[in-house]
Amino acid sequence: MHEIKLGDVTVTRVEEIHGPIMPARDFFPTIPEEAWQEHRDLLVPDHLSSDDDVVHVAMQTWVLRSEGRTILIDTGIGNDKNRPAVEPWHRQQLDYLGRLAVAGVQPEDVDVVVNTHLHLDHVGWNTRLVEDEWVPTFPNATYLMPAADFHHWNPENNPGISGSINEYAFEDSITPVHAAGQVHLWEDSYVIDGNLRLEAAPGHTPGHAVIKLESSGDRALFAADIIHTPLQLRHHHHGSCFCEDPVQARATRRRLLDWAADTTALVLPAHFSGRSALEIERRAESYAVREWAPFSRY
Repeated sequence: MHEIKLGDVTVTRVEEIHGPIMPARDFFPTIPEEAWQEHRDLLVPDHLSSDDDVVHVAMQTWVLRSEGRTILIDTGIGNDKNRPAVEPWHRQQLDYLGRLAVAGVQPEDVDVVVNTHLHLDHVGWNTRLVEDEWVPTFPNATYLMPAADFHHWNPENNPGISGSINEYAFEDSITPVHAAGQVHLWEDSYVIDGNLRLEAAPGHTPGHAVIKLESSGDRALFAADIIHTPLQLRHHHHGSCFCEDPVQARATRRRLLDWAADTTALVLPAHFSGRSALEIERRAESYAVREWAPFSRY
């Protein structure tokens, strides 16, 4: 099962790839090593390797059908992309568009693409290579991008991108869509429709955002990268090594997890593998899994 209904919105998970990504101590350098051992029953095998403590994640798109439109949240790594800093993602070849088709979505059907932020693993399928030229994958879509990230990741404004994991991502996955006139830059908040609203959630990146769903009594938080592993529910003060502003990211994470726990909202992080989404509850000064969503594990 890869599809659920939340109020009047249908939510479909389309996975690009999942599996091990990097050692826990590198991904989350401030989480005590003993915490990974203490909570292995929560983490293994979907979120942590059983033998070498390597974190597992998924690259996936949430496909929303709301008010007659098809909306994609994040677009993964992409094919053919020059990614020298991340060898497994370098010029990869995956049948992501075939998986979208299985979910009933052709590129021409997409009305809105939401890039929650502009890290390379959230924008890759914004474009595809056609006769040696990067063109928008979704020709009829408006691409919603946070203005703060658009300016931050533009190499003209940030020479430090050279040699980083985000090198080349702006040129091959952002610029072509912007040149085609399909980008809408937003700040603070943005109403997508009567069920969905974008909200700034900075820290992981300057423009990092989440989507809140409120429809017919159901609530959900498409949480992007405020959290990468279930262990951060118990250790919410700790962020990943990829957070641009760890202090701000920590405050954002606490604010949004509080909202999800208090409203019984389904939390759908960008990168949880396994069942991918969950309801949470308060547990002393932290949080715990209340219930996993009924998605299939893979």
